Amino acid sequence: MSKIGKKPIPLSEKVAVTINQKNVLIKGPEGELIFILPSCIGVKVEGNNLVVFEEKETDKSKALWGLYRQLLANAVLGVQKKWEKRLQIVGTGYNVKLEGEKLVFKLGYSHPVIFEKPKDIEFRVEKNTIISVLGVDKQKVGEVAYKIRMLKPPDDYKGKGIRYDVEKIKLKPTKKVKGGSAA
Repeated sequence: MSKIGKKPIPLSEKVAVTINQKNVLIKGPEGELIFILPSCIGVKVEGNNLVVFEEKETDKSKALWGLYRQLLANAVLGVQKKWEKRLQIVGTGYNVKLEGEKLVFKLGYSHPVIFEKPKDIEFRVEKNTIISVLGVDKQKVGEVAYKIRMLKPPDDYKGKGIRYDVEKIKLKPTKKVKGGSAA
């Protein structure tokens, strides 16, 4: 039995859920998401709650029950208030500008790096060094934030690069020069 799968998902008045066989449409003020459930998982609305259950009790359904319950719970939260990941740019001369739908980075390369905005994702830039990635789908927001971070991952010695806002970088010590002759 899945402890997470047993929990009902509370629905607010702002969220509308439409169930059509194995397709679940979740609509809210921020957008909508569609899920296609596997054959062994079912979903129903009971009062103000969305309940996920196993239709056939198999090893696969036990593994997927809690997963799909959490994916649906994240979707319900995302259509009410967008998910957000914040990234910080650290380094002298490193910055970002929002030009239309594109992010234009200066990251110490000989050319600016341009990052195109994916569908259903929104960018905000603060102080030319902080980027907010917003969207309804939690997984897509995380993927886009990771792709941006990988444009210039944080350096191990100076900490320069793009990092998550809450990420702590443990810097490595520089090499020590052993004693020798003084010039």
